[in-house]
Amino acid sequence: MSNPTRTAVVVWLVALLVYLLAVFHRSSMAVAGLAATDRFGISAAQLATFTMLQLLVYAAMQVPVGLLLDRFGSRRVMLAGLITLTLAQSGFAFATSYPLALTARIFVGMGDAMIFICVLRLVHSWFLERRIPFVTQMTGILGQFGAIIAAVPMTLGLRHFGWTPTYLAAAGVGVVLAIALLAVIHDTPEERSISGPPLSWTEVRLGLGEAWSHPGTRLGLWTHFTTQFSATTLGLLWGYPFFVRGQGLTSETAGLLLTVLVVAVMAAGPGLAWVTSHHPFHRSTMVLTIVVVIVVVWTAVLLWPGHAPMWLLVLLVVVVGVGGPASMVGFDFGRTSNPPHRLGSATGIINQGGFVASLLLVVMIGLVLDWRTPTGSDYTPEAFRWAMATQYLLWGLGLVQIWRYRVKTRARLKADDPEGYARMARLA
Repeated sequence: MSNPTRTAVVVWLVALLVYLLAVFHRSSMAVAGLAATDRFGISAAQLATFTMLQLLVYAAMQVPVGLLLDRFGSRRVMLAGLITLTLAQSGFAFATSYPLALTARIFVGMGDAMIFICVLRLVHSWFLERRIPFVTQMTGILGQFGAIIAAVPMTLGLRHFGWTPTYLAAAGVGVVLAIALLAVIHDTPEERSISGPPLSWTEVRLGLGEAWSHPGTRLGLWTHFTTQFSATTLGLLWGYPFFVRGQGLTSETAGLLLTVLVVAVMAAGPGLAWVTSHHPFHRSTMVLTIVVVIVVVWTAVLLWPGHAPMWLLVLLVVVVGVGGPASMVGFDFGRTSNPPHRLGSATGIINQGGFVASLLLVVMIGLVLDWRTPTGSDYTPEAFRWAMATQYLLWGLGLVQIWRYRVKTRARLKADDPEGYARMARLA
């Protein structure tokens, strides 16, 4: 393929399919809760452990994967992640006990953690700078189709074919994509595979230290931390119980609201990408505005006497959904603040933020629900008000840190590159 743009798009499409499959595997438990409860003989709390454990492993793996990415390049790390996902999902297909199933999901989380930041590195290597924010947003948006695609095929498969054939068939897609990855993906337009310096302790310490020391990396981390957790927590675990038990909706209406949440995530991305690429000086202003709007709408829902009206709940899932693509702006801060040789480390640091926040929120909501609910009773609307209010702790911390590192990042850019700062300010 002699056309560089066409080649870049083909490379990106194959990488996107791998990411979509990773999201599919990550989300495959969403419709398998009842089947898992019966198969492994577990409680609801043990079922929730699958989600929490995956978030924990995913977040914990981000910095190590970032270091591996800087050392071995996207192609090899992504292949390792895809193989890990395929083997782990195959093991999950044959698991008949809760400990074996948990072990398999740990490795699903590990494989999943190796995919996304590799795709972002490929986008940075293959596309022109002005197109990177848009392609990055589209990666996040289109990857969410993995969660949508997982719902119907997994439901039908579990109903008609059973646990092992369904999960084994899902794992088999990884074999096909591994072949496509090897055939198509190159780390850069010039090289099939690139390698960084050996991963000695000194190199690791220096690389992470340099990435972490730049305020732009930390601005990206806190952007990701503050914008993502509300959407992730609603979508992965607590949204359905909140709408049904906390707001008195039917299961069908709750499912529809969660679908609107996913649609909002996908619809907001292109607009945020346009602002990010055309007005880079105001990226943090946009992030702060989105978070404040999310806080205001959540406050209206939690303070509404009785159940909130449907229009307000729809508004809630829409504005919370916008927080998903807003978290992608964090990677743009990392990209413009770090040289290519430490971009993997910076991206890994940033990508921890939202998943650490989501994990904290999942646990806090569960603890508060148990605290505010009498033993043996169902969760009440009042318990959910208290539980969802724990988000204010994370929003407060995140907003303070975003403002703090926005000031430091602008000052650092002005000192290091006055001309670049002036150009960015002129685009404001």
